[in-house]
Amino acid sequence: MTTLYDFPKSAMLKRVVPKTRIYDRVQASTALKDKFVAQVDQITWRAKLAPETINLAATKSVPEIQVFRVTLKNDTGQDDVLKAIDRAIPFPILFELEQNGQIQIVAAHKRPSEADTAKWVLSDYLRSDWFPIDTPRSPLPVALNLGVLYEQILTALMPIVPQTAETLSARMDRTHALRTKEREISQLKSKLKRETQFNIKMTLHGQLREAQADFEHLKKPE
Repeated sequence: MTTLYDFPKSAMLKRVVPKTRIYDRVQASTALKDKFVAQVDQITWRAKLAPETINLAATKSVPEIQVFRVTLKNDTGQDDVLKAIDRAIPFPILFELEQNGQIQIVAAHKRPSEADTAKWVLSDYLRSDWFPIDTPRSPLPVALNLGVLYEQILTALMPIVPQTAETLSARMDRTHALRTKEREISQLKSKLKRETQFNIKMTLHGQLREAQADFEHLKKPE
């Protein structure tokens, strides 16, 4: 993703959300509360993207998109905190993480469960680069409804080149496979650094070349 979004004034809320409200909604354990205390300075409900605020029709899986600003105290992993907020709010969420004068956009693909439509299913989180907080913002992508808008926002966060007629779920699957391959490449490089036997190093070089080719194909299929 190369930009921050300039949300319409009609969608802006800027309401501080007490952490206790999240604790109550998800019945947070002591360990989870400790993470909120250690990692989060403030949670702000920044914007609500809904039919009545941005004049886009809702869809069954995307009735609204909520935008939350989470001001962080440090750069430790925040996934458990973000998952708790996602569990507490029954709509897709776009997070703006703020730390040290910078902003990072984070979102998971959040969809109703096929087994129980009252529950939501979360993917791994997608993250943008960090931007200076005063970076000029761009208008939201042009979309026919909230479902298409959500798909465009998520796609912009993916480290892959989208393919024509590829569904959002297929893009998420390819993004997951890309990250798995990325971890495999990192592990192979570590093994190569430690290995001293020539024949084993040659085998690892071959495995690394194959994994790097797979990575490039996943990123941009021919």
